[in-house]
Amino acid sequence: MTDPILKPVIALVLWSFVMWAWLYATRIPAITRLKIAYDPRRPASEFADAIPPEVRWKADNYNHLMEQPTLFYAIALTLALLGHGGGLNLWLAWAYVGLRVVHSLVQATANVIMARFSIFMVASLVLLALAVRAAMLVF
Repeated sequence: MTDPILKPVIALVLWSFVMWAWLYATRIPAITRLKIAYDPRRPASEFADAIPPEVRWKADNYNHLMEQPTLFYAIALTLALLGHGGGLNLWLAWAYVGLRVVHSLVQATANVIMARFSIFMVASLVLLALAVRAAMLVF
């Protein structure tokens, strides 16, 4: 039988692919519509600056899903290996995933910085709680 904490792990991985699809579903039409040509000799920032902000937000969020969530994966997998992926740890894992999904939706649509930052901070505290709980088991 698999540890229940693997469900939020897989959910966040799948959500990352949702954001990946959304970024390309908006980026490719924008590049085509605006006739943006990528020149590898120019700084990548020039290419990014040519893309409308509302389109860039999706790519920015996808990149964010490749950053801090890697810590979540490591902690959740550690808890699963230790056989402690249920109970409060499972609730914290689902809370983290839910907060990251909300963060994605805020960033990809309205991109209200203070709302995004608040969600990020709460998610970070949830992740810290998971990390401390894992540390208490390991040390």
